[in-house]
Amino acid sequence: MKKLDRYILSNYIITFLFCLVLFTLIAVVVDISEKTDDFVKSGLSASQIFQLHYLGFIPRIDAMLFPLFIFISVIFFTSKLAGRSEIIAILSSGVSFKRFLLPYIMGGIFFTLLLWTGYRFIVPDANKKWADFEKKYIDVNIGLAPQNATYKQNIYFRIDSNTYAGIKGYDTISKSGSNFTVQRFIKDKMVYNLRALNFRWDTLTKKWELSNVLERKINEKNEIVAFSDKKTVTYSFQPMDLRKDDYLKEQMSTKDLNNFIDQERMRGSEMLNTLLLERYNRDAIPVSVLILTIIGAVLASRKVRGGSGLHLAFGVIISMLYILFSRFSVVFATKGNFTPLLAAWTPNILFGILAVYLYKKAPK
Repeated sequence: MKKLDRYILSNYIITFLFCLVLFTLIAVVVDISEKTDDFVKSGLSASQIFQLHYLGFIPRIDAMLFPLFIFISVIFFTSKLAGRSEIIAILSSGVSFKRFLLPYIMGGIFFTLLLWTGYRFIVPDANKKWADFEKKYIDVNIGLAPQNATYKQNIYFRIDSNTYAGIKGYDTISKSGSNFTVQRFIKDKMVYNLRALNFRWDTLTKKWELSNVLERKINEKNEIVAFSDKKTVTYSFQPMDLRKDDYLKEQMSTKDLNNFIDQERMRGSEMLNTLLLERYNRDAIPVSVLILTIIGAVLASRKVRGGSGLHLAFGVIISMLYILFSRFSVVFATKGNFTPLLAAWTPNILFGILAVYLYKKAPK
């Protein structure tokens, strides 16, 4: 690594850390101003609120805005270099524009891997902490929407290729419910039926405990009916699989999310596209860091009369367009027929083309 690389990378990292701290503080202040009444109603101390809420909120918001922080950082310090004619001096000394971009690419790859690692291991735990606080202390004050309530009703899903389960009501907190049914079919004929008045999750045995159970086993010649007060059964689903709320997908590690997607695909779940989009975004969003780094470096490397202000204005416009394309992709994937994989990667593809175009048009 040469002195030029160290100089650009140090500016890159220092400016990014400054933006990260500054915007995190702004986000925390805005969040406090919006939730002050909720914090007072919760009866928690400041330290408890910080531990239960902000230790989850800060990593969550930083990961969400990470590409924007990177983009603003690159534009800001590169514009300063251009304003002081340092880039002109670098290129005049015989350094090619491609070689000039090398430390930017190195830094972009480093931050891409950092965000990718965070999405796989750190951010899901932070989302869980944040979501638990939201459900317990915030949602209760604004009125729970049906999809966010802890009590789920009329759940019907497939356990395996031949077996279906139905639940009349289920409480995600107590992990218990009522009116549980299981039906198994072979060649469109029912061969087994189970009905339980109540059921609950046994945390010690990691099995489902059914009560007031009626079982019917049907074959070609006769039908066997059995009744039991208690029955302990192992099924392929667990309490986490019944927590179909808006927070669930963000709280899973990538490994757990992959397993959950496989189960939901087998069950023919309606939320499959949403889960797939979350999974693909965990790879696509980190890559956007590298793309936005290149766009910011190329865009801000040219010395213009407006200086940093003009560069930042262009940066804000491009950031808004990126967010707009991302939101459109999410809507088309979850509400339409747009494939989740293409929806997750479309903004990167479009802005990758933009990066190549800006590079070819940049004065060298």
